[in-house]
Amino acid sequence: MIIPRKDKKVFSDFIIQRANMVKSQLKARGIQDQRVLDAMNTVPRHLFVPKDLRDQAYADSALPIGYDQTISQPYIVALMCEATAILPHDKVLEIGTGSGYQGAVLSQLSQEVYTIEIVSSLGKQARKILNELEYNNVQVKIGDGYSGWPEHAPYNVILITAATEKVPQPLIDQLALKGRLIVPLGSSLHQELVLFIKTEKGLKKESLGSVVFVPFQREGR
Repeated sequence: MIIPRKDKKVFSDFIIQRANMVKSQLKARGIQDQRVLDAMNTVPRHLFVPKDLRDQAYADSALPIGYDQTISQPYIVALMCEATAILPHDKVLEIGTGSGYQGAVLSQLSQEVYTIEIVSSLGKQARKILNELEYNNVQVKIGDGYSGWPEHAPYNVILITAATEKVPQPLIDQLALKGRLIVPLGSSLHQELVLFIKTEKGLKKESLGSVVFVPFQREGR
């Protein structure tokens, strides 16, 4: 396939922007896991944002993706991945697929990714782009993430990408022993990113700082 000169330049520009994002937004702010850095440097974030916002795809900010939802700031995506210490053989559950970007990053770090999106149109768009880009170890489900995806449990890692005041019990039940769950806990007024590790004695909790996420949605609520 011959790529027109103009398209080659755009493609090259995005590669440069992505490399600069990794250097100035991630490494400079303490992200050290090389596998996470490599994944962030590989996944084409600009293809997971609306076309009219692609020139901002590698900016240090969240971006709207429609339906009152956002694609998270690159640093937050990297932080969540690094904090959960994802291993190549891990099975990951993501609650809140959004545009599919974080699912694509997770696919580079783990063996299997199961991701749930309550907004049907978003979930279908995410599934389409993930399939087109051949992220074949990612499965997308349209539905309420509160109940998780029990058919594929237990999960080594669970990421919740929407703010909730309490971790849903079904997700705790589906987390493997020694599994890691990360979630923005709190209301619209104050949220903190919290990492839980499941032990034989219960959940071990660690706060990772203040964040701002869209609220967790439930069907019929």
